[in-house]
Amino acid sequence: MSKDRDKEGPVISGQDARQGEIILRTRARRIIFIAGLVGIVVLALVLSIAVR
Repeated sequence: MSKDRDKEGPVISGQDARQGEIILRTRARRIIFIAGLVGIVVLALVLSIAVR
């Protein structure tokens, strides 16, 4: 390997770069994920009311 190759960083295949998956295997992870989604919605509602 040349020094230029080391500066480029890791090589990731196109297939790996396109695939995204959320894995919520435990109940705690599912609860945290849902709470985060609800929190974003609540924050958006509060901000929209506060701006008026």
